[in-house]
Amino acid sequence: MLHLRLIVPSDRTEQVVDTVERTVGTTHLVVLADAARNPSGDVVMCDVAREAGDELIGHLRELGLDHDGAISVDNIDLSLSKRADKAEDDAPGEGADAVLWEHLTDATHEESTLSFTYMAFLTLATMIAACGVVLDNAILIVGAMAVGPEFGPLAGFSTAVVQRLPRLAWRSLVALVVGFAAAIAVTVAFSYFMTGIGLFEQSMLAAERPNTAFIYRPDAFSFVVAVLAGIAGTLSLTSAKSGALVGVAISVTTVPAAANAAVAFSYGEYRQAWGSSEQLLLNLLGIIVAGTLTLFLQKALWNNQRKRTRKSAA
Repeated sequence: MLHLRLIVPSDRTEQVVDTVERTVGTTHLVVLADAARNPSGDVVMCDVAREAGDELIGHLRELGLDHDGAISVDNIDLSLSKRADKAEDDAPGEGADAVLWEHLTDATHEESTLSFTYMAFLTLATMIAACGVVLDNAILIVGAMAVGPEFGPLAGFSTAVVQRLPRLAWRSLVALVVGFAAAIAVTVAFSYFMTGIGLFEQSMLAAERPNTAFIYRPDAFSFVVAVLAGIAGTLSLTSAKSGALVGVAISVTTVPAAANAAVAFSYGEYRQAWGSSEQLLLNLLGIIVAGTLTLFLQKALWNNQRKRTRKSAA
């Protein structure tokens, strides 16, 4: 269940209350007249089944509450109420499968911001991966993949395509391009430094590396895994059950590929650097394509579900 807290201009309270009451899957409606001060108005609260939440939020935005009032949404971890149980039963579909598009857009917008924290995590992950590829250490590679924050802008770009939000698409693209370019540049400098103090050697990069050779040798499986990870990652973001995202992060070799490209470039191993770059681009493309198609499919399925519900109600 979701809990909605609304600040409503007094002249629109009846419309809002009517909208809430007409939405299948709502309950626990509370109206507090003149309770809001900034902005001034009434406070309306209700609980709604997650699978009906996106439709209700869309109707409230049509009434202009996001401009003249406020819409706040919280997850309810526990609700002991027969009315809440009935609301969940009445709402179409399953709550775990429901997509809250406004929440997804807001979350990916934040994750796609080219901030200092984003840059720091991506750069640190790439440097950790650089140590992993030189030492042929799979544990360091997995650790670097878990630290990398690049799935945020990838999901943001897919969301922007589906929701037709060019600003979010541009923001996500900038975060990806600038982020990886900066991380690779810093890792090149890091490689020079590590070579200077004797911890990195060119022979280590040129040697057989059975645990990490896949990073600079892209093949069909690279794209297949990226597509599967893109689907899983998108589902973990849109679903109420989001525990799979860490697993997605450590299944795709984006950060390690960038790290290997940086180290190989610092030693003039341009063939290996190009192979790593191909791996990086292939994985990014696979995730974006899979994520976008997954969101399109989810949107189509939920639109069909709503149409069926309206027909049965009529």
